[in-house]
Amino acid sequence: MKIKTAPKNKFVSTTNACKLCRPMGAAIAFRGVENAVPFLHGSQGCATYMRRYIISHFNEPIDIASSSLGEKNAVFGGGPNLKLGLDNVSAKYKPSLVGVATTCLTETIGDDAPGLIKEYFRERSDKTDLPELVNVSTPSYSGTHMEGFHGAVQSIVEQLADENVAPHDAINLLPGFVSPSDIRYLKEVMADFGRAATILPDISETLDGPALREYPLIPPGGTPLKQIHAMGGAKATIEFGPTLDPNKTTGTLLEQKHGVKNHLMGLPMGINETDAFFRVLELLTGKPTPERHQAERDRLVDAYVDGHKYVSGKRAVIYGEEDLVVGLTALLAEFGIHPVLCASGGNSGRLKEAIQAVTKDILPEQPLIREGHDFYEIAALTEELKPDLLVGHSKGYPMSRKLDIPIIRLGFPIHDRLGGQRLLHLGYRGAQQIFDLIANAMIQKKQDRSSVGYSYM
Repeated sequence: MKIKTAPKNKFVSTTNACKLCRPMGAAIAFRGVENAVPFLHGSQGCATYMRRYIISHFNEPIDIASSSLGEKNAVFGGGPNLKLGLDNVSAKYKPSLVGVATTCLTETIGDDAPGLIKEYFRERSDKTDLPELVNVSTPSYSGTHMEGFHGAVQSIVEQLADENVAPHDAINLLPGFVSPSDIRYLKEVMADFGRAATILPDISETLDGPALREYPLIPPGGTPLKQIHAMGGAKATIEFGPTLDPNKTTGTLLEQKHGVKNHLMGLPMGINETDAFFRVLELLTGKPTPERHQAERDRLVDAYVDGHKYVSGKRAVIYGEEDLVVGLTALLAEFGIHPVLCASGGNSGRLKEAIQAVTKDILPEQPLIREGHDFYEIAALTEELKPDLLVGHSKGYPMSRKLDIPIIRLGFPIHDRLGGQRLLHLGYRGAQQIFDLIANAMIQKKQDRSSVGYSYM
């Protein structure tokens, strides 16, 4: 079948993006640091939009401070507003860290955020209770929310990790943008291996907390600053990110600047990729994989045997963040599903290579791989490919509805269902849950479209 590389109608603008803006990713990353406040240097509208978007997925409140620039600041610069905003946030929230991310406006007018922050500290040299400040450049007209997320994590480490830290046995774990449930799972794995871990960022509590009688200005949880300062003395770093530039990652920074060995790998999704993660942990800890994780693996294999007839040979379109698309492609290929299109709004230039690496020994034919695509383009290809299911976040629902194709909601954002923050994607346990979701969706599709239906498998 000859597939179109793009819709017939040529266009320049993005009509329905398969990505989000860069400072939003930074705000989520800063939210994963203990007693930290995300701060956007830009207009008030940016912070309001991002708060609403993040809350809709996580169903948790999130405060994002803003320098609230107006028309005058666009002409004369936003330095005074930034400094005043930092004063107000420090007085009201009493944070240990403020993460300052730039926006389109401040990048366009050329505000020097690092220079302004240095000025801020010089002008307030008599104060002893100022928070630590981390700044990251995140113009939303360039890149995606994932670049903002990774940029914020790298800035945190680059600006806070201390030099000449005494060596210790903890492992740095840089999971990327995964769910709070995934972070809790990773904590469990590290505890079962008996090894302390600095997980950065840690949104397991800050974006998935309990109901409280009183609203805390900053929720408990997050990666402790003390641990971040000590990351340069860790035994090793494990970093998830198959489409990251291996020469420019946060783990690479720790290796080059502090001598901490980095293990860059894919998201541990499915048997093969989770096996690779556990092999690294066995190497670093000198311990075998704990029995209960081996038991989860064995049950997952049994599930594949039990349910293969419901999913084998099905065709899927996978879309979303590049690293998650790679992980989902590896996972679905293990199930016996054939991904026919793997698409992302990201444009790293490494998506195709990463997907081929995890599927070359599994798939008889490689899927179409498209970077830098929006949903207008993805929908046109999907309509021609006629897959059995879609796998990705909620923004694919209109495409699912129009084409009458089941959608399995995974990743971020999930705005039309509850529990996006509780979805488990990682490990044998996450693979088990996703396998059951997909197999049952295929069974339901067959039931719903049968003239007689059936109530027994």
